[in-house]
Amino acid sequence: MAENTEAQAPAKHTGILLVTHGEFGQALLAAAEIIVGQQAGVHAVSVLASHGVEEIIVELKASLGRLDTGKGVLILTDLFGGTPTTLSLSLLKGGNIEVVSGVNLPMLLKSLQGRELPLAELAQQAKEAGQKGIVVPGEMLRKKAGGN
Repeated sequence: MAENTEAQAPAKHTGILLVTHGEFGQALLAAAEIIVGQQAGVHAVSVLASHGVEEIIVELKASLGRLDTGKGVLILTDLFGGTPTTLSLSLLKGGNIEVVSGVNLPMLLKSLQGRELPLAELAQQAKEAGQKGIVVPGEMLRKKAGGN
């Protein structure tokens, strides 16, 4: 498992945990930090075939412990129904956690910029930003050209 972890999040901020297949979470976090700067209280866990489920669960629990400063942790996963999401969902009973699946860069940026919000509201905004970030530019341009 690979990680990109920073110091604990500021006390009034929600922690963010990226749980993805391979190194996707680390790469996504690196891209986001190019845009918004380095982030404390964010961690990426890579789910690799070479690691057992128990090993991954231990890493997830340790990450949650480090990231939760009292406002909870938003877990962003890559694929609903995939191992990263399934393992993350297994931890819901253990604390103030919300899981949002289908992570993309707009979703992560919104999450990083809204960490002072209550966890449920942050999760909803992350979901909406992720959905709005999916665009077919050519389709938009064709509509604009046809409407003039």
